[in-house]
Amino acid sequence: MEQVSFINMADGTKEDYEFLEELEKEFNKTLPDRLIESLEKLENSLSGYKVSRLEHSLQSATRAYRNDEDEEMIMAALLHDIGDDLAPYSHSEMAAAVLRPFVSEKTYWIIKHHGIFQMYYYAHHMGGDRNTRDMFKDHPYYQPSVDFCERYDQNCFDPDYDSLPLEFFKPIIQKFFLQEPKFQH
Repeated sequence: MEQVSFINMADGTKEDYEFLEELEKEFNKTLPDRLIESLEKLENSLSGYKVSRLEHSLQSATRAYRNDEDEEMIMAALLHDIGDDLAPYSHSEMAAAVLRPFVSEKTYWIIKHHGIFQMYYYAHHMGGDRNTRDMFKDHPYYQPSVDFCERYDQNCFDPDYDSLPLEFFKPIIQKFFLQEPKFQH
């Protein structure tokens, strides 16, 4: 079988879906490579900052690594802005969706909401409410989200920071995203 027999999902057979499941398993083995490729594309993404979006991501991950965070947080820091190119109005949600199968609910929540929490640093300069994040004040992940943005996002635009290169993170990406997902659709 090289293709399924159906044109409507409702008409698929057990054999069709077993076939597709095997193809999906093989395709999923290349997820780390696709993530690395997406990170590399951030080198030529949104301009105007003193560093590229890739360098911003590397600074974030490097700071998490040097702060002895676990691999989950290092990967979250590295990929937190991976949605910038395709989802400029909802990049946080896109990054969180990529991470969700592999991270805890806490890390997923932090990344999903980091865009709102990051507004603290700039919204007031543009007529917005820098305290929008306070709508989550009673949420158990409020303070960890504040901390993430303070430690691994707002301070990662320094052209003189000695970031670890993407090559350093590639083995971690390979290992982390080939593990058995914690959450599946």
